[in-house]
Amino acid sequence: MPRPARSRLLRTTAALALAALALPAAALAHTPVPRSELASTWRVEPLVLAFAGLALVLFAQAFVRLRRRGRADHAPWTRLPMFAAAVAIGTLALVSPLDPSGDQYLISAHMLQHVLIGDLAPALAMLAVRGPLVLFLLPPFVLRPLARVGWLRRGLSFLLRPLVAVVAWAAAMAFWHIPAVYDYALTHRNVHDLEHLCFLLAGTLVWAQLVDPARRGELRLTQRLGLAGLLFAFGTILSDVLIFSFHPLYPAYAAQPARLFGLGPVRDQQLAGLVMMGEQLLTFGVCAALLLRAYTRTRPTRAPRAAEART
Repeated sequence: MPRPARSRLLRTTAALALAALALPAAALAHTPVPRSELASTWRVEPLVLAFAGLALVLFAQAFVRLRRRGRADHAPWTRLPMFAAAVAIGTLALVSPLDPSGDQYLISAHMLQHVLIGDLAPALAMLAVRGPLVLFLLPPFVLRPLARVGWLRRGLSFLLRPLVAVVAWAAAMAFWHIPAVYDYALTHRNVHDLEHLCFLLAGTLVWAQLVDPARRGELRLTQRLGLAGLLFAFGTILSDVLIFSFHPLYPAYAAQPARLFGLGPVRDQQLAGLVMMGEQLLTFGVCAALLLRAYTRTRPTRAPRAAEART
């Protein structure tokens, strides 16, 4: 990377970090929002905004570097809106009126927030950086020192194992939706932030397996197709618990005297299950369809080779 470009990247990254630290700590605290003010409530989340800005900067420099090398085929313009959409979805889920709506009033709104940051945003991000782009996300002056850190390489290698990714995703979904844990997170800001971070990381791990952006090839097409089905099946179990429960499972929402849109606690809970099922049907369903199409395209070329090998 040229020295001026490296300098600009360092200055931009430092500015984002300083902006996050400079904002008052009070901005990090969630305060109750009356129903009449929900639609206009946008929260300043310094760390979220800094992370979003850094992600955009890293993607932009990777995109430019790859195209300057004459590999526009690996960095088409369609990747820009895809990555921007991933960042926008994850950011808006945490700073828009959806956040206080889910925190205080509706478990269905909270569930929508969870699937956006834990499934849809990571899925779009992995699709956007697939191929050589993912290898260019970190500039050389950052990547080289990190590559020499043995424990970091071993840790990433462990996390990117398919079994570890699946267990992390399933554990995050199951643990954070236990009613006692769920209600505790609602009333403890740091725990709530940890919950969201777990969903984001777990979602990134499983979508890295499904999309395989770095083309590591640890899972064959059929195995990735089976993984998409397994993840949807596990999500369906949680969805069914919410849909077919006829009494409130989460005291924090059941005790809420002010109801949005006239939704009672049971109906709101059932809607949360439908939201989760619908979003995962969309993401995992589209993923399974694309994997199946890729498999059918490659299958005819394998059959003749197998026949030739037998003769």
